[in-house]
Amino acid sequence: MPQPLKLFGTPEQKKKYLPLFAKGAISAFALTEPEVGSDPAKMVTTATPVGNGDYYLLNGQKLWCTNGNIADVLVVMAKTPPAIVKGREKTQITAFIVEKNMPGFEVAHRCNFMGLKGIQNGLLKFHDVKVPKENIIWGLGQGLKLALITLNTGRLTVPAACTAMAKKSLLIARDWSNRRVQWGAPVGHHEAVTSKISLMTATTFAMDSVTWLSSAMVDQGKVDVRLEAAMAKLFCTEAAWRIADDTVQIRGGRGYETADSLRGRGEEPIPVERFMRDTRINLIIEGTSEIMHLFIAREAMDPHLRRILPVLSGKTPAGERLKKAAEALAHYAAWYPRQWVSLDRWRNHAGVSPVVRKHVRFIEQTSHRLARSLFHAMAAHQQGLEKRQQILFRFVNIGTDLFAMAAACSRAAFLLSRSPSDRGPEELADLFCREAALRIDREFKSQRRNDDKMIYRIGRNMLDGKYRWLETGIVK
Repeated sequence: MPQPLKLFGTPEQKKKYLPLFAKGAISAFALTEPEVGSDPAKMVTTATPVGNGDYYLLNGQKLWCTNGNIADVLVVMAKTPPAIVKGREKTQITAFIVEKNMPGFEVAHRCNFMGLKGIQNGLLKFHDVKVPKENIIWGLGQGLKLALITLNTGRLTVPAACTAMAKKSLLIARDWSNRRVQWGAPVGHHEAVTSKISLMTATTFAMDSVTWLSSAMVDQGKVDVRLEAAMAKLFCTEAAWRIADDTVQIRGGRGYETADSLRGRGEEPIPVERFMRDTRINLIIEGTSEIMHLFIAREAMDPHLRRILPVLSGKTPAGERLKKAAEALAHYAAWYPRQWVSLDRWRNHAGVSPVVRKHVRFIEQTSHRLARSLFHAMAAHQQGLEKRQQILFRFVNIGTDLFAMAAACSRAAFLLSRSPSDRGPEELADLFCREAALRIDREFKSQRRNDDKMIYRIGRNMLDGKYRWLETGIVK
């Protein structure tokens, strides 16, 4: 709650609530509902004005609300009466400040999960909770926008936590791989394990770089970080899951055994299996990996859609359509040729080593290639592209890897300028960028040659029950 209050609260709201949080009051952010997760616009919790609009009666349920069970004050999103815009109803979602002692507020259940055993998270119910209009944050209908802006911050806390887990995993893997001897040598000296540790190390450097770069953008206070926050969240959570998996594998049976069990038989209680349980949720909370892919894709396409959709829409008047078509043609006549030109902007930058410069050149060239490819896909599929999610996901994977490469190169150049004799950051950036470039190449090739249609057809067949015979043979 302090974040939306800080950004959008009235002076009176800040004066009333911020001192409480400074003294230790706990807050929560209630958005998700039992039947509404990744599409918050479909929420059913309502806030009905009463008493000439001086109060609102809040009714509904909120699920998986972190801190909700013990919160003193909550921000609750609810539907308020629709606004009429150009003769049509427009859904309004509004943010309300709710205090735990307001009559009608109930903590109905504390949720338990695969991991996150120490978290307070639950199901909250609201039955005619009377909230004064002074508790509206930012105004009627601004709740969804407020939630999305607030989620930017949440999306950056997740990469930070993932990076910390990855760093701890490196420490554990290095120590164990040096101590554990198999076939006459430490397991870390065997190539199969060494390669895992190498890629874990380079990836952790990239995660650290992405986290610091995105956070620095937020600290500037003047940068729209929606895209960067989403890419940081997507990249770091996916990478952390792989690192947790590799750490369990390197530790072997001890990786799968709980810390309590290890302690009980006299060994060091290293909680690697907990890492795996706890980090799995990061691919889901603050926007699932699938939603992050779609969000990033839509953000990337939005500048094109704003120019092209009015031209394609049958609702656009003929004169306006001609005007929009001429504007789009003029824009793309200048924009498209530039996507075939790379300027190698860092050619004469004294602080950038040849190794880093090589990858920066690749990033620039490939960014242009990505822009061209996305434009070509939009031209080929037009409005149908939004439904071709496997195509969009590949574009997003390419863009996210390019962002991570840029962060790693930038940080390597910075650290190298501070300590020229330490080539470690450069080596890690080099390895990460080499591996990322291979992934990018595979994604581009998969756009041309893939089994997307067959994969979709078989998936639909499965949903329709065509392969029910495959579900038989289970011992009851």
